[in-house]
Amino acid sequence: MAASTLTEVARLAGVSPATASRVLNGSARKPGKDIADRVRQAADSLGYIPNAQAQGLAKSSSGLIGLIVHDIADPYFAAIARGVQEAAREQRKMVLLASTEGAPAGEKEAVAAFAARRADSIVIAGSRSARPEDSEGNAELAAELDRYCRNGGRVGVVGHAVVGATATDGYHVIPVPNEELAANLAVELAASHEDHFVIIGGPEGLFTSDDRVRGFQRGLAQAGRPAAEVLRTAFNRSGGYEAGLALAARIKAGRDGSGANAGSSRLCIFAVNDVMAIGAAAALRSEGLRIPRDATIAGFDDIETLRDFRPALSTVHLPLEEIGRLAARSAGGTPAGAGPGKDDDDEWSISGHVTLRRSTETAA
Repeated sequence: MAASTLTEVARLAGVSPATASRVLNGSARKPGKDIADRVRQAADSLGYIPNAQAQGLAKSSSGLIGLIVHDIADPYFAAIARGVQEAAREQRKMVLLASTEGAPAGEKEAVAAFAARRADSIVIAGSRSARPEDSEGNAELAAELDRYCRNGGRVGVVGHAVVGATATDGYHVIPVPNEELAANLAVELAASHEDHFVIIGGPEGLFTSDDRVRGFQRGLAQAGRPAAEVLRTAFNRSGGYEAGLALAARIKAGRDGSGANAGSSRLCIFAVNDVMAIGAAAALRSEGLRIPRDATIAGFDDIETLRDFRPALSTVHLPLEEIGRLAARSAGGTPAGAGPGKDDDDEWSISGHVTLRRSTETAA
């Protein structure tokens, strides 16, 4: 059966379609109570379902929040998405989701799609990139976001500002202290490990990875230790696995006395996110190596998946759901709920802490 139309509702109620629309779509201009009751009764009897786009036009609000992530299958982004969803419920809004695989060109397309659907605000979660191959995509994304903000849209970005974006009104960044926390992790590991340190990092130019690499190196320097070797790979589990295979070969060569590092101490591996650490650990196991007997390893983020990971992974804890909530609240213009004495910068600040577990125990 075909859906009932607004014109049919208006005809049954004995009013104009414009009047019926004002009643059913939430316009601030409302007719008298008796007329409104007639319209609602007519709508109920016909089973009329209001048009969401028409309601958005009447209210100057679509009730939609756009969320852009790199990969919704990644537990890091899934946790942030839960936080955004919680904030959306507070605002009585719905979340539209776009997963872009991290390319700024894909993020630009998502912003354009959300803008076309009159999304009230947009949250962008995922590392910014200064890689040459992303320069054109960055410029297009920045232009699209600036256009969206000029037309009244609001944006919350996790981590770093979008490269090249110039909008100030309605544009908020939720900074994450990646470098500081990575430095803290290095200091704590250096205090108990004589091992040779190796960092598994993402592609150079990826801001989140670069911050964490830089912070870990700074922490080692503070502890009086030499800089770690950096292996660059994909910023995901597969990249961690590939790096882990290379490190497994090195460990086995050293253990057998056939490599350049023969007789040296174990490797202490820092992967710049947990999924890379999980991949590296899987690679080591596939080569018959055990953690922490043959190598120690730490990650970053403290994703929920680690509850089932053995041995328990040392990492840096970030309040991922809270990051999502703050990003959505900042974009929606909702106060973060900062306590007395906090200034505007503190209002949206994020903190984390080092969590050492069995994967970095020095005694196997």
